[in-house]
Amino acid sequence: MNKIFTKKRLGLAATCSLSFVFGAFVWHQVDTNLITTDVVREAQKVIGMEFSPSQQDSMLTALNGMAKTYQELRKLNLPNSTVPALNFNPVPVGFTNPDKVSGFKLSKIEAVKMPADKNELAFYTVRQLAELIRTKQITSVELTTFFLDRLKKYNSKLLFVVNFTEEHALKQAAQADAEIAAGKYKGVLHGIPFGVKDLLSSADSKTTFGATPYKEQAFGIDATVVKKLEDAGAVLIAKLTLGELAQGDTWFGGKTRNPWDITRGSSGSSAGPASAVAAGCVPFAIGSETLGSIVSPSTECGDTGLRPSFGRVSKYGAMALSWSMDKLGPICRSVEDDAIVFNTIQGTDPNDPSTIAAPFKYDGTVKDLKGWKIGYLKAAFDSRRTQNHVNDSLTLVKLKELGAELVPVELPKMSAGPLTFVLNAEAAAAFQELVLNHKDDMLAQQRKGSWPNNFRYGQFIPAVEYIQANRARTILIQQWYEQLKGLDLYVAPSFSQNLQLTNLTGNPCVVLPNGLNVRGLPASITFMGQLFGEGKTLMAAKIYQDATDFNKKHPTLNF
Repeated sequence: MNKIFTKKRLGLAATCSLSFVFGAFVWHQVDTNLITTDVVREAQKVIGMEFSPSQQDSMLTALNGMAKTYQELRKLNLPNSTVPALNFNPVPVGFTNPDKVSGFKLSKIEAVKMPADKNELAFYTVRQLAELIRTKQITSVELTTFFLDRLKKYNSKLLFVVNFTEEHALKQAAQADAEIAAGKYKGVLHGIPFGVKDLLSSADSKTTFGATPYKEQAFGIDATVVKKLEDAGAVLIAKLTLGELAQGDTWFGGKTRNPWDITRGSSGSSAGPASAVAAGCVPFAIGSETLGSIVSPSTECGDTGLRPSFGRVSKYGAMALSWSMDKLGPICRSVEDDAIVFNTIQGTDPNDPSTIAAPFKYDGTVKDLKGWKIGYLKAAFDSRRTQNHVNDSLTLVKLKELGAELVPVELPKMSAGPLTFVLNAEAAAAFQELVLNHKDDMLAQQRKGSWPNNFRYGQFIPAVEYIQANRARTILIQQWYEQLKGLDLYVAPSFSQNLQLTNLTGNPCVVLPNGLNVRGLPASITFMGQLFGEGKTLMAAKIYQDATDFNKKHPTLNF
């Protein structure tokens, strides 16, 4: 049974039921036998079915009994950390892992020297900073202080920090320095500062989910991802913003801004991680994606992000939005930094039954794509209506120059769009307590497409239709697996039907800059892997990134 990490639970209001009043509905306290044939007659419009009067009458005993059952279940006050007794399995029939064995080999790095202007460290990669620490040109305490100072300097404009973890960070950095001085160097992440999206618990700080109802929430444990990084010697310096409950870039403290243009939001929901990395205020950060929350802010801010395959990284200690779609991954300055962080955080976890064992093999010394078969979504690349058509086309040209054989690919016949209500159904369950307690009114975003409204209408999604959608999802997964057979990976415009599709199928994605748009802001492309194919996907993306300089462009921060 999954451990419950919540210390303080928000209590539910009085038991509630749904009553139709002149075509509207209200939550109110009831005892029994509220549901009548008039209620059933109206309710069947919601599910798109029609039953005869006698059939409606026959349902009443069972429906009123179910209403009592729901009331009893609500008394359990289920915390967000309690997972369903059902696990999503993204593995198609006939699947074999792309990587047969595990292995991790970094590219060769030239000697790194401390810059004359220390401010240049802000945009060094993890590899470069690690060399400075390894060769004792800088200490972890010095580096940690440097990035804490930058976070404080730019936070008033960019609004990317929820809570600083300064006291904890300086202790961790001092410990790292002592270990390194004693000859106990742990590896590339030893002494490197980082931040996490504030839906990940850390023992010494609050975990607010970016939302007013949870501003004072603290769990007193480290999420598995945080623990793995700290065990590798990395230093947590800040809890970074997310759009409230992982939607958008607006949280209870305001709107997180894009360092390239502070009149713009940083997009979401990994708003703080993307903004802080782009502004040179953390070397890397951990974000999350359910339906675009790494891809979108990484694009907006010009970062390089990895959304791993579903099940690759433990979600223990993370806020649940959708148990079958949530993924945690790194947002960095380079593909190889993504590979370094992913290699540390990936793997199974007994605390998270959704994790799946699979090999991971990465070789950063490979220089070209000769012999690689890389698919591309032909219709999406051919469309001149896409925001990034010119840059995306040039990406295909560069991949050919690097030796890749490009193979046109079509999306599956089944559309992914109608299945995305799976997310709303699971999110409505994860945060039902807000609806029952009317605390959904405390959220800042109250548009029709915002979570409060989604949580409310999600209460009407029938369990039968949710199950049917997941059965259709099984077909979609199998269709996509069959279409990708024989390919090492494929590329896709960042914002196309592919984004919905692969968040449902669980395929991994590397999003990286591939130019600037007409406004002079970053644009991106996505390298898409076979399920558990992060190794080849990262390798191909690195080869492309090394042949360009888009990830080396940074905002000027003249504010």
